[in-house]
Amino acid sequence: MFKKIFVIKRNKKKELINLDKIHKVLQWASRGLENVSVSQVELKSRIQFYNGISTINIHETIIKAAADLISQDSPDYQYMAARLSIFHLRKKAYNQFVPPKLYEHVKKMVLLKKYDENLLKYYSEKEFIVMNSFIDHWRDMNFSYAGVKQLEGKYLVQNKTTGKIYETAQFLYILISACLFYKYPKNKRMKFIKKFYDAVSTFKISLPTPIMSGVRTPTKQFSSCVLIECADNLNSINATTNSIVKYVSQRAGIGINAGQIRALGSPIRNGEAFHTGCIPFYKLFQSAVKSCSQGGVRGGAATIFYPIWHLEIESLLVLKNNRGVENNRVRHVDYAVQINKFMYQRLIKGEMITLFSPSDTKKLYNYFFSDQKKFEKLYLKYEKKKTIRKKTIKSLELFSLLMQERTSTGRIYIQNVDHCNTHSPFNPKYAPIRQSNLCLEITLPTTSLNDINDKNGEIALCTLSAINLGTISHIKEIKNLSELIVRALDSILDYQDYPILAAKKSSTKRRSLGIGVTNFAYYLAKNNVKYSDGSAKKITHNTFEYIQYYLLRASCKLAKEFGACDLFYQTNYHKGILPIDSYKKEIDEICNEPLQLDWNKLRKKIKKYGLRNSTLTAIMPSETSSQISNSTNGIEPPRGFISIKSSKDGILKQVVPDYTNLKSKYELLWNIPNNIGYLHLVGIMQKFVDQSISVNTNYDPKKFKNNKIPMKKLIKDLLTAYKLGIKTLYYQNTRDGSNEFSEFNYNNNLSSEEENNCSSGSCYI
Repeated sequence: MFKKIFVIKRNKKKELINLDKIHKVLQWASRGLENVSVSQVELKSRIQFYNGISTINIHETIIKAAADLISQDSPDYQYMAARLSIFHLRKKAYNQFVPPKLYEHVKKMVLLKKYDENLLKYYSEKEFIVMNSFIDHWRDMNFSYAGVKQLEGKYLVQNKTTGKIYETAQFLYILISACLFYKYPKNKRMKFIKKFYDAVSTFKISLPTPIMSGVRTPTKQFSSCVLIECADNLNSINATTNSIVKYVSQRAGIGINAGQIRALGSPIRNGEAFHTGCIPFYKLFQSAVKSCSQGGVRGGAATIFYPIWHLEIESLLVLKNNRGVENNRVRHVDYAVQINKFMYQRLIKGEMITLFSPSDTKKLYNYFFSDQKKFEKLYLKYEKKKTIRKKTIKSLELFSLLMQERTSTGRIYIQNVDHCNTHSPFNPKYAPIRQSNLCLEITLPTTSLNDINDKNGEIALCTLSAINLGTISHIKEIKNLSELIVRALDSILDYQDYPILAAKKSSTKRRSLGIGVTNFAYYLAKNNVKYSDGSAKKITHNTFEYIQYYLLRASCKLAKEFGACDLFYQTNYHKGILPIDSYKKEIDEICNEPLQLDWNKLRKKIKKYGLRNSTLTAIMPSETSSQISNSTNGIEPPRGFISIKSSKDGILKQVVPDYTNLKSKYELLWNIPNNIGYLHLVGIMQKFVDQSISVNTNYDPKKFKNNKIPMKKLIKDLLTAYKLGIKTLYYQNTRDGSNEFSEFNYNNNLSSEEENNCSSGSCYI
């Protein structure tokens, strides 16, 4: 029946279909894989062939046929589909399977203005030949299918309008390495380029979206996180809006501290006008965030921060709620509520909480972050002062509203501002932490801008990366990976451009890095320990000790070579205070593991040479980058053995690493009985992490009476997180089985972007 089928080749020529050629490609793609059947892929494909089909469509058909067969029983189809996709990508990029030589490729791409023209100035043809010898294009075949599709959709240099692809993965990795080490001496840089290329191309180091998609191109902004503080005046609000647009367009996620904006009804110009409150300005920020699509890589996103004692808190907490009308809702950004010990104490004692407008209590707002004792003293004073506008609310009522909205939207986050300042790399006297970022793992100093060129303002940037724990066979590997990763990220700070002066000031003078981990669930599984039963505490303690120690050691080594960062004196490290000195001692009650490394020796070196970087660690979510490296996401337990993601190419299925051998060792999210074991591990991590951790809480209503999550349980977990020294809480995921939770199930009207991340459910007091 196939004798009469003609195909249209890539060169537009028409010829009879060659089934033997297709068979050979499928055999090549299946080589060395287990439980994959060439004949089954052929059978699924052939029924879709038709006369006049293009060879491009044939290739896409067999890719889809292989991808559709991915299952727990046959996980290797994800690699077969990936190899077929790589074959297809190379044909699209180079019109042949074998990639060109690196130097010829770079010359062509610079001519097309797809690559940074400086690459040809940084390196000679001879050096490109050396770099070409480092490249192992067969490493392309280690991607899973989901990884290839994410690579193609988000990271490879391409024309977003036509879909034309210009490169494949190994060129991406070698050229990122070349860009990051170009300033190193010629007799040293090739060594670092090779080491870094090997680490990223074998997935030992995971790179974030801005670096993967941007480094090597003419676009030079690679910080994943941007923190912008807004003061309570129109000049600052306008400067904040302008800054948001600039950085959203540069692929960054935004944290906006809007906590200073005065409450509805506050006087303006001594009563000349009546203030409209926070919501109109939040709407302005939302419009700025959504004004750019970040070059087709991902949509703009932001989290807005405000204190729990803000006079408008009851209105602000429901801004994401799908009930209500557009006038009193701002649904397309996320929110973080800032809390401290004093507020929790009011809750525990069942006392009232007094709400103020920050414009009426400016010192109170500043002390909220910088000095907890002064905050409490002034708060009590203001409560008694009759001339200050205020409102009181039952603490349980306020916290219940907070947790109800956190549960029903999944996107009301928590920042424990006292922990962010007492267990911090920064001295709050000089550089208090007043906000976090989009994903609640960055804690850096900020200062509001009065205009876009304000020399005194400070926009905080953080450049991210992660160590893939799943690739580590011995904990001692962390030492060399730490030095590589610090050197590479520190180089980015000088390589990238800064569209706003306030951001350049922060980035180049503080040189903040946020290095985290990914593939933690696989790491636990292959070490035969679990989240929930306490068995993972020791390995977590030892691993994160190694990570923080060797990252600090690497930064100290860089400081000896190039000098400490300019604002090192504003850090606690400058005083010899390390994370192991300031963590919540309640951690010792759940894990009394002794320290393994010589911290006193490191402390002396830091006091002598300083640090090149004000911060080193932050544990971020890594949803997309984990797919690239076929890893489990960040520190999170997987929801299932197969994760299913939607994309423009359809459904992407990805199987957890080494499923065949470790399926009984993995602990799946909804099989974990409660949040306690997970929170304990996070608390242990936070002992060492100098910034913060994106921490999710998870609830299955079916585990509770009447399928409702008790408010008492929600608040208990919130207090447990605080007790353990956890600085921030990110998503609250609620298992959404059916419509039984309709009372608080507000997700039906969310955008598809929000639906992918939101949760729903119900709770009661």
